[in-house]
Order: sequence, then structure tokens, then C-alpha cells
Amino acid sequence: MWRSIRPWVFWPTFTVLMAAVLCSYVNLPLLLSTTKQLNALILNTFSWLFSLGSLYLLVLAVAVYFSPLGKIRIGGENATPLLSKWRWFSITLCTTLAVGVLFWTTAEPLYHLYSPPESLGISANSTDARLFAMSTMFLHWSFTPYAIYTVPALVFALAFYNRRLTFSISSMLRPLFRNDMPAWLINLVDAIALFALVAGMASSLGTGALTLSGGASQYIGGDTSPLRLAVIIAIIVATFVLSAASGLHKGISRLSAINAWLLAFVGVFVFVCGPTLYMLNLGTEAFGQYLDHFFTRSLFTGAAGHDEWPHWWSIFYWAIWFAWAPISALFLGKIARGYTVREFIMINLVLPALFATVWICVFSSASLYFDEMLHGALNSVLNDKGVEHVLYSLFEQMPASSLMIALLLFVAYISYVTAADSNTDAIGNLCTHGLDASSDLNAGMPMKVLWGTIVGIVSWVMVSFVGIDGVKMLSNLGGLPAMFIILLTSLSLWKWLKEPESLRHAAPLQGENRTSAMATSSLHARATVSNQPAG
Repeated sequence: MWRSIRPWVFWPTFTVLMAAVLCSYVNLPLLLSTTKQLNALILNTFSWLFSLGSLYLLVLAVAVYFSPLGKIRIGGENATPLLSKWRWFSITLCTTLAVGVLFWTTAEPLYHLYSPPESLGISANSTDARLFAMSTMFLHWSFTPYAIYTVPALVFALAFYNRRLTFSISSMLRPLFRNDMPAWLINLVDAIALFALVAGMASSLGTGALTLSGGASQYIGGDTSPLRLAVIIAIIVATFVLSAASGLHKGISRLSAINAWLLAFVGVFVFVCGPTLYMLNLGTEAFGQYLDHFFTRSLFTGAAGHDEWPHWWSIFYWAIWFAWAPISALFLGKIARGYTVREFIMINLVLPALFATVWICVFSSASLYFDEMLHGALNSVLNDKGVEHVLYSLFEQMPASSLMIALLLFVAYISYVTAADSNTDAIGNLCTHGLDASSDLNAGMPMKVLWGTIVGIVSWVMVSFVGIDGVKMLSNLGGLPAMFIILLTSLSLWKWLKEPESLRHAAPLQGENRTSAMATSSLHARATVSNQPAG
């Protein structure tokens, strides 16, 4: 395994993460203060670029969909699909949705209802605040974040399968360098993206473990302890590592299909048993406001009114989505072979965003409804117990609440596993030499075990002993360089928009031997364009 590792990608990320854990244990206040100041500096300095950049990617995705490039097949004219459309969609949905949408779609609207932006003149807990809360959920969780994932994933898919470049984030930039990108820049780009995702996975795993521990306490009692967290994290890590190691067509595909059906079942249950007419009416009205104020809210930085709300929410979200997008792009691009660019955008942007929109209409509306009916009870739960308990409190208002809360715990567990195993798969591949479109794209069990263990240790130490805020802010710091990487990769897409026919046939690898040469191509191998499809 060690001979196959890309040292300038693996070791810098590993060293920085271990140093962060050590610093947080030795002097947590200093680490939190430093990362908090860096986060504030980034958000204050680049809030305009985060806002413009996220909107730009959505507009670009729409333009590509309706352009001649939309007809190009990923992998060339003769490429066969790697997955069926249902499996493709379920994996994509679960990779991007993850466990956060379960809990934040019930908790976040309460924040916006009771603490709307001061500069917009919206009174807390008013009709306007209710509409603002719902419309903001559509902004934060539907089309814009999926565009941030979709554009770099599409660039990688075309670079990897049609231009036959290596399995790395830097491959998305190599068309800008005439495929002659400096080795140091290749390693730097991949290491930055790797750090952002691993830190993000660690913070997400820690949050997920706290959530599952809180839910389990309702059945087995007791408080959340380091031992209980260690057991939960170990189970989750073991599951997603084994799933990732079993390959795309077994673990990842099957778990994602199960998760997608369970999410659909939970959504239908709440829609039928909850305030159905209220969901339909408020969801429709709020979606209209979302469309009406889309450009204004997308570019809201708070500068005119010295309002910090955008930094706490919208721009903070854009930074998180940007931080996760480069590595997610590797996996989303990898599974897209055999489909057209237009189908890619439909599966990765349009359909998941529509699913999220329906989910928000159901869960966010239900949260606002029961909070009003119970005279602010859900908001009290949010403030007293935390984000994860709002969803459990909401389900206590439903029939068969004990059974459904147990199902929620299982869904939350599967949701995290299905997102983590795809990212672990991409991380392992990124750290491995010589993977290309002719490879089986499996970095092997040892690499995935190694990274799964690293993520588990970091998250357990932070959440059990020193708090998770430090690693959360460290992952957010990756949003700035990741944003620059993604915006630069979009230039490759503009280049292909001008000459889509150059991608119609997959290019052969230089020195191609259809067997051994393709399997052993180095990181610096150059792809050449051919008018003949690769076999």
C-alpha cells in the first residue's frame, strides 16, 4: 500500500490533521481563537465572491444543459453506463444529501423565524419571518448547493473519461495548462481538497455520533460519554469502510438504494400524518417568494446594513459546500460514465434539488406548524437541547412516535454511512498513484481502512474531549481555496463549450497498449485527442 501512496497528497493532509488534534488538546482556546479569526477574515473579505461564485455556477449549469455540449456522452460515443439510472440517482442523492438534511430542515427554519436578518426589517416570529424562513431553506438546500457540486463533477467526468486524464482534482485544471500542469501544483491542489473533505467528514461524523447518542438515550438512558461515542463511531466507521471496500455495485449501491427508499417513506409518512394542507399552502407560497427574491437573496452579503446574518448562514453554507465539492466531484464524476452531459445535470442537480424542495415543504413546514401550535415548544427544544432533538420532538407529535423515532435513528445511521463510503472511496483513489479510466478504480481495502480510521479518531477525540468546533472551523477554512479551484475548473468547461465536438470521442492514453500501458499510466501522463473512440 505504502508504495502506491502519493506522498505529497497523503502526508501533508495527515500531518495537519494530527497537528490540529494535538493543538486542540494542548491549547483548545488558542486553536478556536485562531481558526475563528481566520474564518471571520475569509468571510469578511470574500463574502462577495462566495455569493457571486455560487450563483455563477448555477447559471453555468443551466447554460451547459441547453448547449450543444449537453448532447456529449461521458466516456465517448460508445461508452456504456456504469449504473442504471435509479441506482445512479440514489447514490448521487445519498452522497450529497447526507444526514444533515434530516435535522437541519426542522431546526434551521426556527432560527430564521426567531432571528431573521435585522437589515431586512423583518419582525421575529411574524408572518414575514415565517415566509422568510421557508424561502431561505430553499435557497440553502436546493438548486444552488447542487450546482456547486454538479459543475466540478461534470468537469472531472469529462476530463477523466473523455480526455483520459488521471484520477485527481488537478485533472480538472489540466486543460487550462495544455495538459502540462506543474507537478507541485498538481499535488497542492489535491492536498488542499483532501484536507477540506477529511476535516469535514470528521466534523460530520462527530455531529452524527452525538445525534445518534442523543436518540439512543431515549431508549437505553444514560448520558453521552466518550465510551458510548467511541462505540457509535467505531460502528459507523466499520460500516462505511466495509461498504466502500466492497465496491460500487455492492455496498455503496445497495445501501444508497435502501436509504433512498427509507427517506421517501419517512417523507410520505410525515406528509400524510402531519399538517398536509398547511405544508402544501405554506410550501407553495414560500417557494414563490424564493423565486421572486432569488437573485437578491443569493447576493445578500449584509454589507449595506452591517448585518452579520449572511456570514452566519448563507455565505457560511457556500463555504461548506465549496469545501466538500472537489472531492465529491471525483466520486460523482466517476459513476457517470455512459450518460450524456444533459442527463448528468438532470441526475446531479435538477432531480436532487427537486427532492430537497419537496422535503423542505414537508419537514420545514411541519416544524413551523407544530412550533406555532405548541406556543414555541420546538424553539425551546432547539435552544435547550440542540439541533438534533428538534426532529425527535416533531415526531413525538405523530402517531407511532416510538417506532418512527427508532426508524429515524436507523435512517440517520444509514444516511451518514452512504455519504461517507462514497467519499472514502474517492479519498482512497485520490491518494493512490496511477488510477485512470482503464483501472478498476479501487484503491484497495488498506487505504480505505486507513482513512476511515483517521476520520474516526479525529472525530472521536474532538467530540469527546475538546469539542468539535475546532475541526468544524478547520474544514470551513478549506472553502476558500476549494472555491478558487472550482471557479478555475469552470474555465475548462467554458473551453469545451466552445468546442464540444472535441469531447465526442474518448481520447486514448499516450503510449496506449489497451491493457498494460493504460493500467500503469503515471500521474504526469498526457492525454491526446483522437477522432477514434477508445475501446
